[in-house]
Amino acid sequence: MGIFQEHDLSNSALPLLSLNHVSYLCKSVAESAKFYQEVLGFVLIRRPSSFQFEGVWLFNYGIGIHLLQCNSTNDVQQMPVKINPKDNHISFQCTDIELVKKRLREMGMKYETALVEEGGVFVDQLFFHDPDGYMIEICNCENIPVLPLSTIACPIRKPQSYVEPKKSKPQRSSTKALNAAEMETRMMESLFANMIDIAM
Repeated sequence: MGIFQEHDLSNSALPLLSLNHVSYLCKSVAESAKFYQEVLGFVLIRRPSSFQFEGVWLFNYGIGIHLLQCNSTNDVQQMPVKINPKDNHISFQCTDIELVKKRLREMGMKYETALVEEGGVFVDQLFFHDPDGYMIEICNCENIPVLPLSTIACPIRKPQSYVEPKKSKPQRSSTKALNAAEMETRMMESLFANMIDIAM
């Protein structure tokens, strides 16, 4: 069975809404929490008191990061010697990659950059590691539209909770970061517009 084999998913789609959180084992929860707050702007939030193990929860940009204290340093990967953009990673959409580079330089952090081109459209990528060696990507991936490989059996569905945005006056473009809801709305609008173009 090929990975891109088409299936009729019309009756099997799950009522999923969005990514809720990622969870990482850490050598030091305190050090990793400080990193996610100072470098990426996450905020500590209340964690259920029923947990019988050390950890913290952080939240921002519509996503949570759950950090868990490892039992042994053998449980956590070794810090990679090189930054490999093809390694497992979590990626954050960004409106000003140069600002992120500046912050990383000020903090003495190593990073790698890459440029992706598709049909004359370019995406900037920035890769670096957190204190436990987990890869983080910062990108402007919204430059490339999300296009399903098949419009016949497309697993990408418009969430039932999706509400059409109210029409408002056109606004001048801004380099200010969009909040998660605005970004999601724009990405969904782009996706559906592209799907309509493909179907016609």
